[in-house]
Amino acid sequence: MHQETLKAIVGELNALLPGRSLGKVFQLSPTSLAIDFHLRQDGVLFISVAPAAPRLYLMKRGVRELERKAISTSPFAQALQAIGDATVASVTKDEVERIVRFHFAASSEMPQRPITTMVAQLTGRSANLFLLDEDQLIVQALRRPMGEGQQLNEKHQPPPQAGARVSREPIIVLNNFRSISEAAGEHYRQLEAEGEFKTAAAKLKDQVRREISRREKLRSNLQKDLVEHGDADAHKRLGDLLLANIANAKRAGDRVKLTNYYGEGQPEIELTIAENKSLPDAAADAFSRYGKAKRAVGEIKERLTLVEQELGELKDKQTKLDEAIASHDETILVRLAEGKQKSKAPAKAKESKNIPGTRRYRSSDGYEVIVGRTARDNDNLTFRVARPNDLWLHAGDYPGSHVIVRNANRRELPQRTVIEAAQLAAKFSQASSDSKVIIHYTPRKFLSKPKGSAPGLVRMSSFKTIAVEPAENIERIR
Repeated sequence: MHQETLKAIVGELNALLPGRSLGKVFQLSPTSLAIDFHLRQDGVLFISVAPAAPRLYLMKRGVRELERKAISTSPFAQALQAIGDATVASVTKDEVERIVRFHFAASSEMPQRPITTMVAQLTGRSANLFLLDEDQLIVQALRRPMGEGQQLNEKHQPPPQAGARVSREPIIVLNNFRSISEAAGEHYRQLEAEGEFKTAAAKLKDQVRREISRREKLRSNLQKDLVEHGDADAHKRLGDLLLANIANAKRAGDRVKLTNYYGEGQPEIELTIAENKSLPDAAADAFSRYGKAKRAVGEIKERLTLVEQELGELKDKQTKLDEAIASHDETILVRLAEGKQKSKAPAKAKESKNIPGTRRYRSSDGYEVIVGRTARDNDNLTFRVARPNDLWLHAGDYPGSHVIVRNANRRELPQRTVIEAAQLAAKFSQASSDSKVIIHYTPRKFLSKPKGSAPGLVRMSSFKTIAVEPAENIERIR
């Protein structure tokens, strides 16, 4: 608070407070108080010693409103309230310091060590409120005291070089306001509103930035998957060639020479096929890879289209947000924040509700992964929460958590998601310290629970196995 503003407010207080007794004290925050001096139309005295903006002035607030906003009373407020019916003798301001002193007249009800002065030290980082006795010794402080002459039972001294600091606060003038306190109150209300706007804008901007970053990462992963799946038609051509060469193929161990009917001049090509695998079986494997690749590529392209659309919407939102911040348009900011909440609603609907006894994650491909905690939690997760086509995983031959990957669309899960879920199953098992852990996995529909068996025990009618390193590398939802 600027020195000139403070002088004007002290002049205003000196015209109103002398002879007034202390009423209720309201603790509004750890660093601010509202003190009722029974001024009626002129309001209550507001004092804040928050280092960022220490200030004092009269503000018009009703007792009921203050009671609703009040927090637990601090020892300082209790000590101030205990002054009883002591009246204000005068209000003074130190000559060069931003320090205001409220001097109290003695009261017959005051204790043996009466409080005679309240010091409002509005000096930035060292801002504080002190109660002093008749020897000017500090009896109580609102904030934790710092430095010499600021400690309890010490004689109060202004903080070093407090007066030398130049205030960056503007001088508050009356303009169209009826009092300097009213002008100061409006000035700080606008500052608080601006601070709230900046905080809300920064928070929303960071949220949008993180959403864009997530979509860009997902897009990158999907593009890599698309490359890894390769040319689906190449698998089909290989299957056709294997079947076409059954009669004339030349085998030597695991090396097989075939005629490439698709190549110009039908050249001979050489492939590696396990010795114990027939050409029809190898062809069947190729056709299987063709089917999987074709399905996966179709799904990946669909997801890429959706991600690109979401990225476009988010970047458009980011541009509008930057414009709203530049023009300080609070209406647009609120609309964008509400739009973000609405856009997230469908995604939340797809996720499971909070399930007791579980941890929840999201895989790199966007699939929800749920991990049980105790044996009974595992039972609940596997046999009550999981759906037939959800993927179930568990460490082989070791006690551990049941892990479920949600699979609402019933399509084949991306291999990366299976590996990430398997790593969680290994992490939350008794084999978590091993370098590699065998994980069994199967759709939930292939599980059953033996009658009378202990919690967590299941029977698998069909399953696959994968070896992974225990890890918890994906996003934790809850």
